[in-house]
Amino acid sequence: MKHPMHKIYDLATFAFDPLHHYWEKDSTQRAVAGFLVVIFILALGVIEMKRQGWITGHFGEIIPTSHYMAINLAFTLVLILEVISLIFTLPCSISKAVGKQFEILALILLRSAFKALADFPEPITITGHEQELWIIISDGGGAVVIFCLLGVYSLLRGNLDETLKKGEPLFKFVAAKKLVALVMLGIFVGMGIQNGLHVLNGEHPFHFFKNFYTVLIFSDIMLVLIAQRFLPEFRAIFRNSGFALATLLIRLALTAPPFYNVAIGIGSAVFACLLTLVYNIFYSSTSKFVQKRT
Repeated sequence: MKHPMHKIYDLATFAFDPLHHYWEKDSTQRAVAGFLVVIFILALGVIEMKRQGWITGHFGEIIPTSHYMAINLAFTLVLILEVISLIFTLPCSISKAVGKQFEILALILLRSAFKALADFPEPITITGHEQELWIIISDGGGAVVIFCLLGVYSLLRGNLDETLKKGEPLFKFVAAKKLVALVMLGIFVGMGIQNGLHVLNGEHPFHFFKNFYTVLIFSDIMLVLIAQRFLPEFRAIFRNSGFALATLLIRLALTAPPFYNVAIGIGSAVFACLLTLVYNIFYSSTSKFVQKRT
């Protein structure tokens, strides 16, 4: 008779794998990309109708008058899709999930740069909007730097050994992380519905990404504890805890004011690269220093 926890692992795998497969299918990704194009065009049209006075009343009050907000909407949807991909990445290695979060941070900074456009007049001019211009330059430049550091991190992560050997322990390890991912997916959907209801009721929506990234802090700690159960070596515990600290810095970057957010974001990427580099040199199983110590 199977242990109760083994049944939970089986259920988590049974529920997670079909969802992951469906999301990663080429047909799904193409359909989602087409949906984004349609939404962007519709947003531009609806905003123009509001500017012409064709849409009034309660619905008209929640529609912005700047066409630039259509760009913000498009990037918001892209971020939502990336966060979903992040959730499906959680059962993979912790280092891979961290890399995905740096991708999202870079996109958030780009979104912030485009969001600053909403304060510009149409046709666009920078006169009287020099502060917003510096924010655009800062967020855009920071996104490029993080994009560059992400490439460095990906190269360093290629030599990172952090998986168990195949067998039942590996199955349990991955299944436990799939269970965490399913819980996070449920929280993500629930927060999205709650925020949508706020908008429909004319209430001010909460900062969705900041709030969800706060929840992700607890999921990161849970993944570290799960990893410690299956990988109890000091080097693995320190590495995974360090990655959790890097993701915490990402969360702080999202809540920081302009300019500070870029500095903290870049700092978190440098920290992750440095941690991975040190681990590869001194603690990886292929390191010559490890071989000398053993």
